[in-house]
Amino acid sequence: MADTSEHPWSVTSGELRGQLRRELERDARSVVVTVADVEGSAYRRPGAKMLVGDDGTPAGAVTAGCLEEPITELSMAVLDAGEPRRETFDLLEDDDDTWGIGLGCNGLIDVLVEPLDASWRAPLDHLEAGTPVTVLTVIDSTIPDLPVGARAYVGEDGSARAVADREPIPEAVLDGVDPTVSSVHGRERAATVDVETERGTASVLVDGLEPVPKLLLVGSQPDIHPVARVGSDAGFEVIVHSPRGARGPAAFPNADRVETGHPSTVGESVGTPASTYAVVMTHNLVDDRIAVETLLSETTVPYVGLMGPRDRFDRLRDDADAIVGEELDRLATPVGLDLGGGEPIEIALSIVSEALAVSNGRDGTRLKRREGPIHGRLGTERT
Repeated sequence: MADTSEHPWSVTSGELRGQLRRELERDARSVVVTVADVEGSAYRRPGAKMLVGDDGTPAGAVTAGCLEEPITELSMAVLDAGEPRRETFDLLEDDDDTWGIGLGCNGLIDVLVEPLDASWRAPLDHLEAGTPVTVLTVIDSTIPDLPVGARAYVGEDGSARAVADREPIPEAVLDGVDPTVSSVHGRERAATVDVETERGTASVLVDGLEPVPKLLLVGSQPDIHPVARVGSDAGFEVIVHSPRGARGPAAFPNADRVETGHPSTVGESVGTPASTYAVVMTHNLVDDRIAVETLLSETTVPYVGLMGPRDRFDRLRDDADAIVGEELDRLATPVGLDLGGGEPIEIALSIVSEALAVSNGRDGTRLKRREGPIHGRLGTERT
Protein backbone atom coordinates (compact mmCIF):
# COMPACT_ATOMS: atom_id res chain seq x y z
CA MET A 1 0.00 0.00 0.00
CA ALA A 2 0.95 3.66 -0.17
CA ASP A 3 3.52 5.20 2.14
CA THR A 4 1.95 5.96 5.53
CA SER A 5 4.77 8.19 6.78
CA GLU A 6 2.64 11.30 6.18
CA HIS A 7 0.01 12.54 8.61
CA PRO A 8 -1.77 9.52 10.14
CA TRP A 9 -5.13 11.11 9.30
CA SER A 10 -4.42 10.30 5.64
CA VAL A 11 -4.24 6.53 6.16
CA THR A 12 -6.65 4.69 3.87
CA SER A 13 -8.90 1.80 4.90
CA GLY A 14 -6.59 -0.67 3.18
CA GLU A 15 -3.54 0.68 4.96
CA LEU A 16 -5.38 0.65 8.28
CA ARG A 17 -6.33 -3.01 7.81
CA GLY A 18 -2.70 -3.80 7.08
CA GLN A 19 -1.69 -2.09 10.31
CA LEU A 20 -4.34 -4.01 12.24
CA ARG A 21 -2.90 -7.27 10.91
CA ARG A 22 0.67 -6.28 11.75
CA GLU A 23 -0.33 -5.22 15.26
CA LEU A 24 -2.05 -8.57 15.78
CA GLU A 25 0.98 -10.49 14.52
CA ARG A 26 3.28 -8.79 17.00
CA ASP A 27 0.70 -9.00 19.81
CA ALA A 28 0.78 -5.23 20.28
CA ARG A 29 -1.40 -3.29 22.71
CA SER A 30 -3.62 -1.10 20.56
CA VAL A 31 -7.16 0.22 20.43
CA VAL A 32 -9.64 0.23 17.54
CA VAL A 33 -12.11 3.14 17.38
CA THR A 34 -15.17 2.81 15.12
CA VAL A 35 -17.93 5.31 14.40
CA ALA A 36 -21.07 3.42 15.43
CA ASP A 37 -23.78 6.00 14.76
CA VAL A 38 -24.21 9.64 13.74
CA GLU A 39 -27.09 11.99 14.41
CA GLY A 40 -26.93 15.25 12.49
CA SER A 41 -23.79 15.96 10.47
CA ALA A 42 -20.30 14.57 10.90
CA TYR A 43 -17.19 14.35 8.75
CA ARG A 44 -16.98 10.53 8.85
CA ARG A 45 -19.90 8.14 8.55
CA PRO A 46 -20.65 4.98 10.57
CA GLY A 47 -18.00 2.33 10.03
CA ALA A 48 -15.07 4.78 9.86
CA LYS A 49 -12.13 3.56 11.92
CA MET A 50 -8.89 4.57 13.52
CA LEU A 51 -6.17 2.68 15.37
CA VAL A 52 -4.53 4.10 18.49
CA GLY A 53 -1.26 2.65 19.77
CA ASP A 54 -0.38 2.24 23.42
CA ASP A 55 1.67 5.45 23.15
CA GLY A 56 -1.36 7.37 21.91
CA THR A 57 -0.19 7.49 18.29
CA PRO A 58 -3.20 7.39 15.94
CA ALA A 59 -3.60 5.98 12.45
CA GLY A 60 -6.71 6.86 10.48
CA ALA A 61 -9.48 9.17 11.63
CA VAL A 62 -13.07 9.09 12.85
CA THR A 63 -13.62 12.87 12.69
CA ALA A 64 -11.98 15.81 10.93
CA GLY A 65 -9.60 16.08 13.89
CA CYS A 66 -11.82 17.93 16.36
CA LEU A 67 -12.09 14.92 18.71
CA GLU A 68 -8.56 13.60 18.40
CA GLU A 69 -7.49 14.49 21.94
CA PRO A 70 -10.56 13.22 23.86
CA ILE A 71 -10.67 10.04 21.75
CA THR A 72 -7.00 9.40 22.45
CA GLU A 73 -7.64 9.86 26.19
CA LEU A 74 -10.62 7.53 25.97
CA SER A 75 -8.55 4.96 24.08
CA MET A 76 -5.90 4.94 26.78
CA ALA A 77 -8.57 4.39 29.44
CA VAL A 78 -10.04 1.49 27.45
CA LEU A 79 -6.60 -0.01 26.98
CA ASP A 80 -5.97 0.13 30.73
CA ALA A 81 -9.38 -1.36 31.53
CA GLY A 82 -9.09 -4.02 28.84
CA GLU A 83 -12.80 -3.82 27.98
CA PRO A 84 -14.73 -2.34 25.01
CA ARG A 85 -16.70 0.81 25.62
CA ARG A 86 -19.30 2.87 23.80
CA GLU A 87 -19.05 6.64 24.11
CA THR A 88 -21.22 9.46 22.78
CA PHE A 89 -19.76 12.84 21.79
CA ASP A 90 -22.36 15.60 21.62
CA LEU A 91 -21.11 18.32 19.26
CA LEU A 92 -24.48 19.98 18.87
CA GLU A 93 -24.01 22.46 21.71
CA ASP A 94 -21.45 25.21 22.12
CA ASP A 95 -21.41 25.07 25.91
CA ASP A 96 -18.75 23.11 27.78
CA ASP A 97 -20.60 19.86 28.45
CA THR A 98 -19.36 16.27 28.84
CA TRP A 99 -15.96 16.79 27.22
CA GLY A 100 -15.66 20.53 27.65
CA ILE A 101 -14.87 21.13 24.00
CA GLY A 102 -17.88 23.13 22.77
CA LEU A 103 -17.25 22.61 19.06
CA GLY A 104 -20.74 23.09 17.69
CA CYS A 105 -20.14 20.75 14.73
CA ASN A 106 -23.84 19.92 14.43
CA GLY A 107 -23.48 16.23 15.11
CA LEU A 108 -23.90 13.63 17.81
CA ILE A 109 -21.37 10.84 17.33
CA ASP A 110 -21.37 7.38 18.92
CA VAL A 111 -18.06 5.52 18.87
CA LEU A 112 -17.08 1.99 19.84
CA VAL A 113 -13.66 1.90 21.48
CA GLU A 114 -12.16 -1.59 21.91
CA PRO A 115 -8.81 -3.22 22.59
CA LEU A 116 -7.45 -4.86 19.46
CA ASP A 117 -7.66 -8.64 19.86
CA ALA A 118 -7.95 -11.89 17.92
CA SER A 119 -11.63 -11.27 17.20
CA TRP A 120 -10.42 -9.27 14.18
CA ARG A 121 -8.39 -12.11 12.62
CA ALA A 122 -11.20 -13.92 10.80
CA PRO A 123 -12.77 -10.76 9.31
CA LEU A 124 -9.35 -9.56 8.15
CA ASP A 125 -8.66 -12.96 6.59
CA HIS A 126 -11.89 -12.75 4.59
CA LEU A 127 -11.03 -9.28 3.32
CA GLU A 128 -7.50 -10.36 2.43
CA ALA A 129 -8.98 -13.22 0.41
CA GLY A 130 -11.12 -10.75 -1.54
CA THR A 131 -14.50 -11.55 0.00
CA PRO A 132 -16.76 -9.11 1.89
CA VAL A 133 -17.55 -9.64 5.55
CA THR A 134 -19.96 -8.09 8.04
CA VAL A 135 -18.83 -7.68 11.64
CA LEU A 136 -21.50 -7.67 14.37
CA THR A 137 -20.58 -6.09 17.71
CA VAL A 138 -22.75 -5.45 20.75
CA ILE A 139 -22.29 -1.82 21.82
CA ASP A 140 -24.98 -1.71 24.52
CA SER A 141 -26.98 -4.40 26.29
CA THR A 142 -29.53 -5.00 29.05
CA ILE A 143 -29.44 -8.76 28.39
CA PRO A 144 -27.81 -10.70 31.22
CA ASP A 145 -24.44 -12.20 30.29
CA LEU A 146 -24.28 -10.29 27.00
CA PRO A 147 -21.50 -7.73 27.46
CA VAL A 148 -20.50 -4.79 25.33
CA GLY A 149 -18.00 -6.16 22.82
CA ALA A 150 -19.69 -9.50 22.19
CA ARG A 151 -18.99 -10.26 18.54
CA ALA A 152 -19.77 -12.43 15.51
CA TYR A 153 -19.16 -12.08 11.80
CA VAL A 154 -21.03 -13.01 8.64
CA GLY A 155 -19.22 -14.32 5.57
CA GLU A 156 -20.29 -14.99 2.00
CA ASP A 157 -22.57 -17.90 2.92
CA GLY A 158 -24.71 -15.62 5.09
CA SER A 159 -24.22 -17.54 8.34
CA ALA A 160 -22.98 -15.90 11.53
CA ARG A 161 -19.83 -17.28 13.15
CA ALA A 162 -18.27 -16.74 16.55
CA VAL A 163 -14.84 -15.15 16.92
CA ALA A 164 -11.90 -15.62 19.26
CA ASP A 165 -11.52 -13.53 22.42
CA ARG A 166 -15.16 -12.34 22.53
CA GLU A 167 -18.44 -13.57 23.95
CA PRO A 168 -20.85 -14.97 21.33
CA ILE A 169 -24.07 -13.19 20.31
CA PRO A 170 -27.32 -15.09 21.06
CA GLU A 171 -29.42 -16.40 18.18
CA ALA A 172 -32.34 -14.14 19.11
CA VAL A 173 -30.15 -11.07 18.63
CA LEU A 174 -28.58 -12.43 15.44
CA ASP A 175 -32.04 -13.01 13.99
CA GLY A 176 -32.97 -9.41 14.78
CA VAL A 177 -30.03 -7.94 12.85
CA ASP A 178 -30.33 -10.24 9.84
CA PRO A 179 -32.28 -7.77 7.63
CA THR A 180 -29.65 -5.10 8.27
CA VAL A 181 -26.84 -7.53 7.51
CA SER A 182 -28.46 -8.14 4.13
CA SER A 183 -28.58 -4.40 3.42
CA VAL A 184 -24.93 -3.63 4.32
CA HIS A 185 -23.08 -6.80 3.36
CA GLY A 186 -20.60 -6.08 0.59
CA ARG A 187 -21.49 -2.39 0.52
CA GLU A 188 -19.02 -0.81 2.98
CA ARG A 189 -21.93 0.51 5.04
CA ALA A 190 -22.64 0.36 8.76
CA ALA A 191 -25.64 0.88 11.02
CA THR A 192 -26.64 0.43 14.65
CA VAL A 193 -29.59 -1.87 15.30
CA ASP A 194 -31.58 -2.09 18.55
CA VAL A 195 -32.91 -5.62 19.02
CA GLU A 196 -35.56 -6.34 21.64
CA THR A 197 -35.74 -9.89 23.00
CA GLU A 198 -37.55 -11.58 25.85
CA ARG A 199 -34.43 -11.24 27.98
CA GLY A 200 -33.68 -7.59 27.22
CA THR A 201 -32.43 -5.23 24.51
CA ALA A 202 -29.13 -5.18 22.69
CA SER A 203 -27.69 -2.48 20.44
CA VAL A 204 -25.56 -4.01 17.71
CA LEU A 205 -23.15 -2.31 15.33
CA VAL A 206 -23.59 -3.99 11.94
CA ASP A 207 -20.40 -3.15 10.07
CA GLY A 208 -20.26 -4.19 6.41
CA LEU A 209 -16.68 -4.35 5.11
CA GLU A 210 -15.58 -4.73 1.49
CA PRO A 211 -12.21 -5.82 0.09
CA VAL A 212 -9.99 -2.90 -0.88
CA PRO A 213 -11.03 -1.82 -4.41
CA LYS A 214 -8.46 -2.40 -7.14
CA LEU A 215 -7.47 0.03 -9.86
CA LEU A 216 -6.12 -1.96 -12.81
CA LEU A 217 -4.03 0.20 -15.14
CA VAL A 218 -3.21 -1.30 -18.54
CA GLY A 219 -0.19 0.32 -20.13
CA SER A 220 3.44 1.26 -19.57
CA GLN A 221 3.73 4.88 -20.68
CA PRO A 222 4.72 7.75 -18.33
CA ASP A 223 1.13 8.91 -17.82
CA ILE A 224 0.56 5.75 -15.76
CA HIS A 225 2.54 7.32 -12.91
CA PRO A 226 0.23 10.16 -11.83
CA VAL A 227 -2.83 7.90 -12.17
CA ALA A 228 -1.16 5.25 -10.00
CA ARG A 229 -0.20 7.85 -7.41
CA VAL A 230 -3.63 9.46 -7.19
CA GLY A 231 -5.28 6.03 -7.17
CA SER A 232 -3.12 4.87 -4.31
CA ASP A 233 -3.80 8.03 -2.31
CA ALA A 234 -7.53 7.53 -2.91
CA GLY A 235 -7.39 4.08 -1.31
CA PHE A 236 -7.23 1.79 -4.34
CA GLU A 237 -4.89 -1.16 -4.54
CA VAL A 238 -3.08 -0.26 -7.76
CA ILE A 239 -2.17 -2.98 -10.26
CA VAL A 240 -0.24 -2.22 -13.42
CA HIS A 241 -0.54 -4.65 -16.33
CA SER A 242 2.33 -3.77 -18.64
CA PRO A 243 1.86 -5.17 -22.16
CA ARG A 244 4.43 -5.79 -24.85
CA GLY A 245 7.66 -3.90 -24.04
CA ALA A 246 7.19 -5.01 -20.44
CA ARG A 247 8.68 -3.05 -17.54
CA GLY A 248 9.26 -4.40 -14.07
CA PRO A 249 7.97 -3.32 -10.63
CA ALA A 250 10.77 -0.80 -10.11
CA ALA A 251 9.39 1.25 -12.99
CA PHE A 252 6.07 1.81 -11.18
CA PRO A 253 6.84 2.80 -7.56
CA ASN A 254 3.23 3.77 -6.78
CA ALA A 255 1.81 0.40 -7.81
CA ASP A 256 1.11 -2.36 -5.31
CA ARG A 257 1.65 -4.98 -7.99
CA VAL A 258 3.09 -5.01 -11.50
CA GLU A 259 2.31 -7.77 -13.97
CA THR A 260 3.53 -8.18 -17.52
CA GLY A 261 2.01 -9.91 -20.53
CA HIS A 262 0.14 -9.60 -23.77
CA PRO A 263 -3.03 -7.45 -23.60
CA SER A 264 -5.10 -10.60 -24.11
CA THR A 265 -3.95 -11.84 -20.67
CA VAL A 266 -5.17 -8.78 -18.77
CA GLY A 267 -8.15 -10.75 -17.43
CA GLU A 268 -5.72 -12.74 -15.29
CA SER A 269 -4.88 -9.55 -13.40
CA VAL A 270 -8.48 -8.83 -12.40
CA GLY A 271 -8.82 -10.98 -9.27
CA THR A 272 -12.23 -10.16 -7.79
CA PRO A 273 -14.18 -8.55 -10.66
CA ALA A 274 -16.80 -6.78 -8.56
CA SER A 275 -14.17 -4.66 -6.81
CA THR A 276 -11.84 -4.05 -9.77
CA TYR A 277 -11.94 -0.90 -11.92
CA ALA A 278 -9.83 -0.92 -15.08
CA VAL A 279 -8.28 1.88 -17.13
CA VAL A 280 -6.78 1.04 -20.53
CA MET A 281 -4.09 3.52 -21.53
CA THR A 282 -1.51 1.78 -23.71
CA HIS A 283 -1.59 4.48 -26.44
CA ASN A 284 -1.46 1.66 -28.97
CA LEU A 285 -4.68 1.14 -30.92
CA VAL A 286 -4.24 -2.61 -31.32
CA ASP A 287 -3.26 -3.18 -27.69
CA ASP A 288 -6.15 -1.00 -26.51
CA ARG A 289 -8.63 -2.96 -28.61
CA ILE A 290 -7.38 -6.33 -27.37
CA ALA A 291 -7.34 -5.22 -23.72
CA VAL A 292 -10.84 -3.69 -23.90
CA GLU A 293 -12.27 -6.72 -25.68
CA THR A 294 -10.72 -9.04 -23.11
CA LEU A 295 -11.99 -7.06 -20.13
CA LEU A 296 -15.53 -6.79 -21.52
CA SER A 297 -15.88 -10.36 -22.82
CA GLU A 298 -13.90 -12.37 -20.28
CA THR A 299 -14.52 -10.47 -17.03
CA THR A 300 -17.40 -8.75 -15.26
CA VAL A 301 -15.49 -5.71 -14.02
CA PRO A 302 -18.07 -2.89 -13.62
CA TYR A 303 -15.89 -0.19 -15.17
CA VAL A 304 -13.45 -0.06 -18.08
CA GLY A 305 -12.07 3.40 -18.79
CA LEU A 306 -10.39 3.95 -22.15
CA MET A 307 -7.92 6.78 -22.72
CA GLY A 308 -8.30 8.73 -25.94
CA PRO A 309 -10.76 10.88 -27.93
CA ARG A 310 -14.09 9.70 -29.30
CA ASP A 311 -12.96 9.42 -32.92
CA ARG A 312 -10.15 7.10 -31.86
CA PHE A 313 -12.69 4.91 -30.07
CA ASP A 314 -14.84 4.83 -33.20
CA ARG A 315 -11.88 3.38 -35.12
CA LEU A 316 -11.25 0.89 -32.34
CA ARG A 317 -14.89 -0.20 -32.19
CA ASP A 318 -15.04 -0.87 -35.93
CA ASP A 319 -12.43 -3.61 -35.46
CA ALA A 320 -13.82 -5.05 -32.22
CA ASP A 321 -16.36 -7.80 -31.71
CA ALA A 322 -16.99 -7.50 -27.95
CA ILE A 323 -17.63 -3.75 -27.76
CA VAL A 324 -21.32 -3.93 -28.58
CA GLY A 325 -24.72 -3.77 -26.90
CA GLU A 326 -24.93 -3.86 -23.14
CA GLU A 327 -21.16 -4.16 -22.75
CA LEU A 328 -20.89 -0.51 -23.76
CA ASP A 329 -22.52 0.45 -20.45
CA ARG A 330 -19.36 -0.66 -18.66
CA LEU A 331 -17.06 1.27 -20.97
CA ALA A 332 -16.14 4.91 -20.29
CA THR A 333 -14.49 6.79 -23.13
CA PRO A 334 -13.24 9.44 -23.11
CA VAL A 335 -12.25 8.38 -19.62
CA GLY A 336 -12.68 10.64 -16.59
CA LEU A 337 -14.87 13.38 -15.17
CA ASP A 338 -15.11 16.83 -16.71
CA LEU A 339 -12.79 18.78 -14.41
CA GLY A 340 -11.41 20.97 -17.19
CA GLY A 341 -7.73 20.46 -16.35
CA GLY A 342 -4.96 19.52 -18.76
CA GLU A 343 -1.97 18.92 -16.51
CA PRO A 344 -0.97 15.26 -16.09
CA ILE A 345 -1.95 15.28 -12.42
CA GLU A 346 -5.29 16.92 -13.28
CA ILE A 347 -5.99 14.27 -15.89
CA ALA A 348 -5.08 11.59 -13.35
CA LEU A 349 -7.44 13.15 -10.80
CA SER A 350 -10.22 13.17 -13.41
CA ILE A 351 -9.68 9.48 -14.20
CA VAL A 352 -9.45 8.28 -10.61
CA SER A 353 -12.43 10.42 -9.62
CA GLU A 354 -14.62 8.68 -12.19
CA ALA A 355 -13.48 5.23 -11.05
CA LEU A 356 -14.13 6.25 -7.44
CA ALA A 357 -17.59 7.57 -8.28
CA VAL A 358 -18.50 4.32 -10.05
CA SER A 359 -17.20 2.28 -7.13
CA ASN A 360 -19.47 4.27 -4.80
CA GLY A 361 -22.50 4.16 -7.08
CA ARG A 362 -22.33 7.87 -7.89
CA ASP A 363 -22.06 9.95 -11.07
CA GLY A 364 -19.71 12.70 -9.94
CA THR A 365 -22.37 15.43 -9.58
CA ARG A 366 -21.36 18.57 -7.67
CA LEU A 367 -22.42 18.26 -4.03
CA LYS A 368 -24.09 21.69 -4.05
CA ARG A 369 -26.62 20.24 -6.50
CA ARG A 370 -27.29 17.15 -4.43
CA GLU A 371 -30.30 17.23 -2.13
CA GLY A 372 -30.24 15.53 1.27
CA PRO A 373 -27.18 14.13 3.09
CA ILE A 374 -23.93 13.58 1.23
CA HIS A 375 -23.71 9.98 2.37
CA GLY A 376 -26.82 7.82 2.37
CA ARG A 377 -27.64 6.76 5.92
CA LEU A 378 -29.22 3.61 7.25
CA GLY A 379 -29.63 5.17 10.67
CA THR A 380 -30.41 3.44 13.94
CA GLU A 381 -32.95 0.69 13.46
CA ARG A 382 -35.17 -1.07 15.98
CA THR A 383 -36.45 -4.60 15.61
